[in-house]
Amino acid sequence: MNSDWEALFSPKAGAACDHYRRFEEDFDLAQSLNQNAHRFSVEWARIEPEKDRFDEREVGHYRQVLQALRQRGIRPLVTLHHFTNPLWFFKRGGWENRGAASYFASYVRFVVTQLGDLCDFWVTINEPTVYASEGYLFGRWLPGKRDPLSSATVLKNLLKAHRAAYEIIHEIQPKAAVGISYNVPYFRVPGLSAAFSAFDRKVMAWAGKQDFLGINYYRAVGRVGDLPKSDLDWAIYPQGLADIIARLKEFNLPIYITENGIADADDDQRADYIADHLAAVWRAIQAGADIRGYFYWSLLDNFEWAKGFYPRFGLAEVDYETLERTIRPSAKVYARIAKGNSL
Repeated sequence: MNSDWEALFSPKAGAACDHYRRFEEDFDLAQSLNQNAHRFSVEWARIEPEKDRFDEREVGHYRQVLQALRQRGIRPLVTLHHFTNPLWFFKRGGWENRGAASYFASYVRFVVTQLGDLCDFWVTINEPTVYASEGYLFGRWLPGKRDPLSSATVLKNLLKAHRAAYEIIHEIQPKAAVGISYNVPYFRVPGLSAAFSAFDRKVMAWAGKQDFLGINYYRAVGRVGDLPKSDLDWAIYPQGLADIIARLKEFNLPIYITENGIADADDDQRADYIADHLAAVWRAIQAGADIRGYFYWSLLDNFEWAKGFYPRFGLAEVDYETLERTIRPSAKVYARIAKGNSL
């Protein structure tokens, strides 16, 4: 157990949907749904299980993953940090450690050197504000702290790590596209003019150089009693995405919707959710926004952090006993949209 989450957190992910071993099958599924891009994460704990010891076998695995995507005409978007950390890093204080960004930079340099011939599209950090708040402000994730100062330190170090990673990636790949994925809810509050918080906009500015903004959008918060809800009781508000995109014009950067999805085990809301949010994206494009891509979250049902396996986000349902994949009806609707056919 080289990862902090798997060693120290409960519930355990275990093999989860076993994508690690079934990626060829899963990419065939993605291709059958007319997907032309796929976002996945490289696991730092697998690549660097001990400080300064890099696992060539795991590098080989990720090369196979990237090659499998490219063989199917699917462009990979690789995320370098998606919440989990090597256990050795966690034991040294994790993202509170003053040297955290330099540890991460060493890992990034190795990964990009090893995989850069197969990928030039990178997310450095996934949802830095979520990681800093859930683990260090609200105490729901590792390490379970409720300390505003610690949360601020972690966020500062995550953004510092992004800046270091950005420079390293462009040193190795001058033409690479490098950004951060931000979790941005819509604030539905009477009298509030901003579609999302001033703090989120400040974080985007503090991050420094970015070639694009990655936006993870799921829900509205605030006055949401009249809105439909997902299985997680998240309020569904597609127009919020268009309004957020409009507010991002100040950054003058291309935008990718790097996550947008719904927990919907019965699959009775997902098709409309996807269509309505894509319609919101289209309205934003018509209004002049530079939207370069959209990634539904997620291809498969999967382990959803502290919520475990209960939420069902997948275009394909996963039977966690047999690991059988079953394409949901909503996925077929999305596949028709992706192919360019009308509903």
